[in-house]
Amino acid sequence: MRNEIFRHLVEREGYRSFAIESDCLMGLVVDEYVTTGAGTLDDVMERGFSHGFGASPANRELVRWMRSYNEEHDEKLRFFGFDGPLEYWAASPRQALTALHALLDGPLPCTGETLDALLGPDERWSDEATAMDPSRSIGRSEEARRLRLIADDLVALLDTQVPGLSAEDGERAALYARTATGLLRYHHWMADTSPVRWARLSALRDAMMAANLRAVAERGPALVFAHNIHLQRDRSLMPFGDQRLEWWSAGAIAGAHLGDRYAFLASALGTAGDDTPPPDTVEGMLSTLPWDRSLVDARRLAEAVTEPAPRVSQDFAYFPLDPARLGMIDGVVFLKRPSGWDDGRPRVVRDTAGP
Repeated sequence: MRNEIFRHLVEREGYRSFAIESDCLMGLVVDEYVTTGAGTLDDVMERGFSHGFGASPANRELVRWMRSYNEEHDEKLRFFGFDGPLEYWAASPRQALTALHALLDGPLPCTGETLDALLGPDERWSDEATAMDPSRSIGRSEEARRLRLIADDLVALLDTQVPGLSAEDGERAALYARTATGLLRYHHWMADTSPVRWARLSALRDAMMAANLRAVAERGPALVFAHNIHLQRDRSLMPFGDQRLEWWSAGAIAGAHLGDRYAFLASALGTAGDDTPPPDTVEGMLSTLPWDRSLVDARRLAEAVTEPAPRVSQDFAYFPLDPARLGMIDGVVFLKRPSGWDDGRPRVVRDTAGP
């Protein structure tokens, strides 16, 4: 359904960009393929997506269609990942820092050799155990502190050299700059031991997403596909162990900058595996529609339903619609019985409730 909506927006509304909740640097591989044909589809699906999203048949179909469209049109479609190179843990800032360093002219704040020595083995940065054990993080080591200063100097240097860069190099350099500083900031808070650690990390991740969304929006209208919790206009709430995390979503941040240029379609599911919505919930009411798939005006829906009950999902992967928030949603993309759910569990990975 997402792919059908995107094709309609491309062919009827002039949209030229697609963005997905996937590693922004890995997304460069997909963008290169859809714009130039470089590589093979199999390789692109393996190397161009994070979170296992390259295994999704729908994503494969989308990439194939975008490449086919670009072969026949002069005005090219673009593909973007807009998540940072992270999960609950984070990747090494090596790729972003070294690529930014290579695009700039001197005098540079350090040599490539110094940068390499400060970064050290990538495994020190990408250790998944840091997610639950802050003491394993190197985010507040002396090397990390020096790298944050170097990254700041490189970003300042980029600002002075933008006129000398091609449009493509300037776009890449800005992406590398956002990602390098964002990753180093994230790693700094990975080493934090205070109770606010996870709320701060969640907020930093969405701030990185929002910065990437604003860069995508500079190119014109785009369809963005991600979990509702990242794209909604209001604060995000999520149970996390014995904590309740709260932070401003990427959509709220981007929407504050873009104003009425930002629209949010929340996705909602009817029966997912063995989890069937009660009839007095929003999803239960939508399940009475005669179609398997629907795109519904959320504000008209809010006016039509009478005191809907909140749905409590039995599946951790699905975040039900909050009936109190319908007024902050522009539309609801509803699937009565999604085919990607087997025995109550999604086939493909993690954040499955988007767009």
